[in-house]
Amino acid sequence: MAEADYSFTEMLPITPRDLPFRRRMKATILRSSLPGRAKVNVPDGFNTVTPYFFVRGAEDFVDFLIAALGGDEVGRHLRPDGKIANAQVRIGSSTLMVSEATEANPATYGTYYLYVEDADESMRRALGHGASLEMEVADMPYGDRQGGVRDPFGNVWWISQRLEDGPYF
Repeated sequence: MAEADYSFTEMLPITPRDLPFRRRMKATILRSSLPGRAKVNVPDGFNTVTPYFFVRGAEDFVDFLIAALGGDEVGRHLRPDGKIANAQVRIGSSTLMVSEATEANPATYGTYYLYVEDADESMRRALGHGASLEMEVADMPYGDRQGGVRDPFGNVWWISQRLEDGPYF
């Protein structure tokens, strides 16, 4: 078996500030390329980490994701009682999964960072569909135009428009 060539990692421009990151990145690349290392099979449209929402009123939550946050429903499976067992909603490049909460899987809440094309318009749309204001839209010192809302199901969404092309760090 031929030995892998990792010399491309040495060609990255390195500044003193980038050095720790570059070292970690190189180590990650080397680890993930080792022979015998299992490859993760992630379905199209999903990411390695995929949010899964258990909510009371899953059908209404799916409607909120579509109307307020610009999602598209990919599909759904129903339980015998007609409630959502699993629905998939795509927002941008991410797929979210949604189920009706049960005693075994009670409703949970989370906080999510959502990148959008226009933060002001996205905030207006979310607020117009029942979200409550957490933070007005403003330009942030880290290069985002951002505001925050809480959806009617208890989740907080930081709606952000990236203003800069570079990374955060």
